[in-house]
Amino acid sequence: MTANNRIVSGMRPTGALHLGHYFGVLDNWVELIKDHQCFFFVADWHALTTEYADPTRIKGFVPDLVKDWVAAGLDPEKCVIFQQSQVKEHAELHLLLSMITPVSWLERNPTYKEMREQLDAKDLSTYGFLGYPVLMGSDILIYKPKWVPVGQDQLPHLELTREIARRANHLWGDIFPEPEAKLTPTAKLPGLDGRKMSKSYGNAISLGENLDEVRKKVSTMLTCVKRARLKDPGEPDECNLYPYHELFTPAEECTRIARDCRAAAMGCGECKKMMANALCEFLAPIQERRAQFDANPDLAWDILRDGNLKAREAARATIEELRAKLNFNF
Repeated sequence: MTANNRIVSGMRPTGALHLGHYFGVLDNWVELIKDHQCFFFVADWHALTTEYADPTRIKGFVPDLVKDWVAAGLDPEKCVIFQQSQVKEHAELHLLLSMITPVSWLERNPTYKEMREQLDAKDLSTYGFLGYPVLMGSDILIYKPKWVPVGQDQLPHLELTREIARRANHLWGDIFPEPEAKLTPTAKLPGLDGRKMSKSYGNAISLGENLDEVRKKVSTMLTCVKRARLKDPGEPDECNLYPYHELFTPAEECTRIARDCRAAAMGCGECKKMMANALCEFLAPIQERRAQFDANPDLAWDILRDGNLKAREAARATIEELRAKLNFNF
């Protein structure tokens, strides 16, 4: 391990995680903990930016998120799993950094208008929503990480954090290293209907979903539109189901499925049954690991309590250093 091999990332607790979350984020996190010092946080304050009118469900989503993380392979003995709102130093740094962040930087945030349009049923004309990139930057900078795992589309968000760090260092003296992007390889896994997998679209398969229900969902999946009839040849590259085979089915079997699809030698029903079997085989051990929490309902909170202590120790060191720089160490 290098002198600074720290990584920070988090997720909002907004409901059950699905396969898109696993292959978009969790699978990468599980690999990162092998060679890095990782801090992963439940971003419950961030959930308030859109759920402020009815925040009562967030408390239940917090332990559920931890259960899914551990079931997916995150070992709390090898990384720090903690709750954002229980490390108050995040809020203090957010306040301090908000004093120096120009409003124009926030207004040019590429997802600001996009999310307001997507969630037009909610009033997002709030300071909290406009300023959430400052809170996000605080979540990162307070741990002085070397890297932040992001997808290509999240690079502008990280660059804003780097700009805030740069401005803070210019005004107050060197304190924050500028975190670098660790690009996350993402697998293309569409939803059941071909759109992006999302709980709000109702086209997702959750990690904890009943396996009988998983089989039912797979049986309704959109497949290649060229195969209106059994005898019509298909094209796997245009099929919504085939990307699942590429993830869950052995390579040699994938080759055979693609060949038989193009030759109309296999029907979509048979293809779906094979996929359902492979998917259930993948989900079964995840659900077995998650079942340990049913036997010990306090386990998720115990993991968070231990992680909160470790995160607080690291965050406090940064805040005390910053207070000294600002002559606010009263």
